[in-house]
Amino acid sequence: MRDLLTGEIQSHAAHAVVLATGGYGNVFFLSTNAMNCNVTAAWRAHRRGALFANPCYTQIHPTCIPQADETQSKLTLMSESLRNDGRVWVPKRADDNRPADQIPEDERDYFLERLYPSYGNLAPRDISSRAAKRLVDKGQGIGPLKNGVNLDFSAAIDRLGREVVEERYGNLFQMYERIAGEDPYKTPMRIYPATHYTMGGLWVDYELMTTIPGLYAAGEANFSDHGANRLGASALMQGLADGYFVLPYTISNQLSSLLGKTIPGTDHPAFKQAESEASARYNGYLAVKGKRSPDWFHRELGKIIWNECGMERTREGLQQALTDLPALYEEFKTDLRVTGTGDSTNQTLEKAGRVDDFFQLGMAMCQDALTREESCGAHFRSEYQTEDGEAQRNDDEFCHVAAWEWTGDAMKPQRHTEDLVFESIHLATRSYK
Repeated sequence: MRDLLTGEIQSHAAHAVVLATGGYGNVFFLSTNAMNCNVTAAWRAHRRGALFANPCYTQIHPTCIPQADETQSKLTLMSESLRNDGRVWVPKRADDNRPADQIPEDERDYFLERLYPSYGNLAPRDISSRAAKRLVDKGQGIGPLKNGVNLDFSAAIDRLGREVVEERYGNLFQMYERIAGEDPYKTPMRIYPATHYTMGGLWVDYELMTTIPGLYAAGEANFSDHGANRLGASALMQGLADGYFVLPYTISNQLSSLLGKTIPGTDHPAFKQAESEASARYNGYLAVKGKRSPDWFHRELGKIIWNECGMERTREGLQQALTDLPALYEEFKTDLRVTGTGDSTNQTLEKAGRVDDFFQLGMAMCQDALTREESCGAHFRSEYQTEDGEAQRNDDEFCHVAAWEWTGDAMKPQRHTEDLVFESIHLATRSYK
């Protein structure tokens, strides 16, 4: 796939050996650490010619503390280890506003245990999240805003004793009580799914090199390990595997080719060009002098993505998002207000650059989701589901990686595909019933 790039891009990258790593690599809306862990490094590489693969696969974390109000854009992520002993349920009646301890067992819907008896409360993230969303959408949510479900430890406390539960989850219970003001030993936690991050990332080969020769992407900055879904330990696994077992045997090949060669300095034309472009970009944010802060645009962008490209997507919704996003992006360019100057550290100016990247990533996510006409893992198109509401894949037409090339226009990227070939293990449809 590397030969898809132009000679100009290759010549600019020929002397560069860069390692781009990711924590939660590509985060941007309704998520924990939404500004500190972000797509900027990978996206800047993408704009320089590195293909960006599978942006539509968006991880949903099922155990976050629900929003307290509409202005809250960052949700606290609670460890999924809580689902080892916590039972997830909602009242069977939508109008049941009684406290949890006053709702009898036969009037509770332990929906994960009902829908997925083989796995119960340990069902994977994507299907657990969608199941919770469907019930909240039906009006069976709990809490002041009816926007959560119960994660109940009363049975575990009865079975194991409070001391054992406290030993296992005490720090998490303390964190929850400080945030929610409720004691989870006495009252079930209120949880709801939240968008975590896109599992897509820079396309890499087996040596972790992107489509720009000499540019490597390791960890969650690349697309390679997650595929259409992800488990909790995948982040750690990918960082360790890439760092310990792949890069030491691959990046050295590139480095050896530079032995005896002069490393380009800050006087290189490519450096001067990049510096000039970056200066123009940030001076441009300062020069707009509009009325809206980067935070306002970040929040409005998040609403569009959550509503139209969240846990469930539809053709109509994605098309609407691809109408609304460019319009909001144009408003960002003409009504942004960045306080302060560019002469020293300016977090508002930095955030403006982040939000700019988020806009472009959001458009890529929606275009990828619109193009992939199937449901697969964390990408769920409502038009493509089985009779019992599970994901319906289309392996005949979409058993491939979709890698997008930057063309200079976020709404007109070029799509490339790489077929997925299975030799030892063959495709199968999973079931958690």
